[in-house]
Amino acid sequence: MTATFYRRIAVLDIGKTNAKVVVLDAGTGAEIAVLKRPNVTIKTGPYPHYDIEALWSFALDALKKLAREPGFDAISITTHGAAAALLGGDGALAMPVIDYEHEYPEAIRDAYTALRPSFGETFSPRLAMGLNVGAQLHYQKSAFPEEFAKVTDILTYAQYWTARLTGVAANELTSLGCHTDLWNPKTGSYSSLVDRLGIRGLMAPIRSAFDAIGPVLPEIAAELGLGETVPVYCGIHDSNASLLPHLVHREAPFAVVSTGTWVINFGVGGDLDHLDAERDALANVDAYGRAVPSSRFMGGREFEILSAEIGPVDEKAAQAAIGPVIDKGMILLPNIAPGSGPFPGKTSRWIGAEDASRAERHAAACLYLALMTDACLGLIGAKGPIIVEGPFALNETYLKLLAAVAGREVTALPGTTGTSQGAALLTGIRPVSGAETHVPPAEIAGLGAYRDRWYAAIE
Repeated sequence: MTATFYRRIAVLDIGKTNAKVVVLDAGTGAEIAVLKRPNVTIKTGPYPHYDIEALWSFALDALKKLAREPGFDAISITTHGAAAALLGGDGALAMPVIDYEHEYPEAIRDAYTALRPSFGETFSPRLAMGLNVGAQLHYQKSAFPEEFAKVTDILTYAQYWTARLTGVAANELTSLGCHTDLWNPKTGSYSSLVDRLGIRGLMAPIRSAFDAIGPVLPEIAAELGLGETVPVYCGIHDSNASLLPHLVHREAPFAVVSTGTWVINFGVGGDLDHLDAERDALANVDAYGRAVPSSRFMGGREFEILSAEIGPVDEKAAQAAIGPVIDKGMILLPNIAPGSGPFPGKTSRWIGAEDASRAERHAAACLYLALMTDACLGLIGAKGPIIVEGPFALNETYLKLLAAVAGREVTALPGTTGTSQGAALLTGIRPVSGAETHVPPAEIAGLGAYRDRWYAAIE
């Protein structure tokens, strides 16, 4: 069987907030079936960690159901970054997969800061908690030396799931290149940190995201009721999965704003010369192994927090409130979710929000998100049209404000399967263009002055 004959692709898509198994139609790109569950962190044990066995049970159960209806003939994987799986000699986890939001003791943090390579080598900034995978590995090795001594293989997270399905261990460039401190994007090789940590011999072989790693193991295939050999593809970091469809059919330069728990911004066609490590700008590595200037903030998590506080708001009411919010000088400052983004060390607060309506607070929150996105795009020198995919592509108020703030057309891809669609492309199927909404930049009275006040208030 070759990739061109795949009819349906099953994608195991494990995000930080939710895990899902999606089946996509290879001909239309449509999501024809989906099963999902929350991604839960276990707080007990040596450190907070993901409930891997619950995720595995979910994945098997979902694949079994979807194998019956609608069926699939290939599997691909995509997961969030900032995670690694440490295997022992028996192929099982030697240590739990650590939650990247766990904060380490100060002495261990300081020791890692002194150990890690420079930004000029990795283009990976020093991030909070365990957002650098190198920091996770250093913590696990330093705090749990006996357990770490039993580790025989280190796998990036998407490739761990590939290994469970196929029995073949691998690492992959998009996961190694997403702010891990472990990769040098200019040389296309491991950074000096790998040898400083003494783990080079533990790193699984590097395979292309596009490689068919192997068929589903016979015993798993029997459990799932798969009637023929089903190949499993190597897998890809989720933000790079969202980027991949655009790389296939768009001409650089352009920017992609991939939204989920994080808002990840890619400046395709840009360079790495002006990235500011102190402001969460970095290089990602795309599925073809090329460095891409990137920036990010935890915008999805922030909007979730704000929406819970504000309550439901009609979209038309929110858009009607933009003018009053600007006229009142009602401002929301960063950061609602601390520890990342273009304005580090800042603490969120409202200005001029006394007696504000829910619609006004919602509009101000969308203004905040648009200004944060625009700041992130400026940090990476992003040029050309802006493509927004993921949940924010459904937020009309945000899209209108982003286009106005950036002064450029915004193209929204309202489907919520950007990561799943990108992962499906690893199997060699052709990308299928979905519905797009084009939002031209419009003049909004007072927006320029409002933007200036926002920046001044941050300072």
